[in-house]
Amino acid sequence: MAVDNKLTYAGALFADQHAVYQSRIFCTRWNGLTKTSKFEADDDAEFEGNAIKLVENALGFVRNNSSVKWYKTGSGRVELPDYPQEAVYEALVNAIVHRDYVIKGSEIHIDIYEDRLEIVSPGGMADGKRIQDMTIESIASVRRNPVLCDIMHRLKFMERRGSGLKKIVDAYPADITPEFKSTPQSFIVVLKNLNYDNEKNKPQRLHFR
Repeated sequence: MAVDNKLTYAGALFADQHAVYQSRIFCTRWNGLTKTSKFEADDDAEFEGNAIKLVENALGFVRNNSSVKWYKTGSGRVELPDYPQEAVYEALVNAIVHRDYVIKGSEIHIDIYEDRLEIVSPGGMADGKRIQDMTIESIASVRRNPVLCDIMHRLKFMERRGSGLKKIVDAYPADITPEFKSTPQSFIVVLKNLNYDNEKNKPQRLHFR
């Protein structure tokens, strides 16, 4: 994409109007562990528009479709959300700023299952590599949309040091690791539900807020 086109796309992604049609996020809360049919979805929503609104609306959907477990301690209580807030935020911003906006008719998908949350964005790694063949520490900071990344950095939505994926991993306990996958067509982040008991195959929750 030429430099002028990059500037045009970046500007359009911050406009109030829906200037870039593929600037959309489809969100679904599935009733179970897999996709079946739309009738098995507990909730769904489609968001479109500028990058900031996409972040706000998608975070709101995740918040409304996840729970917080808590238990009492001697000095108060400890809250355990299904998904670490920083992990969800970093994964979402990463999807918005690094996705391929040239692919016509494409959008980001957020799918919430009983045991996990998946974010799928159009376009694989900008350098063509497969992230599952690499370690987080060895991934170079290659930006598909450098102008968009620069604007989001200036607005304090992200850093420019390529630390987003590391923050996602660090937001989880040491014994639970988020998954990253990529193909030439897509980039997938899988966040594990911290309150899901995989051995019993059912949600492990005690109290809800």
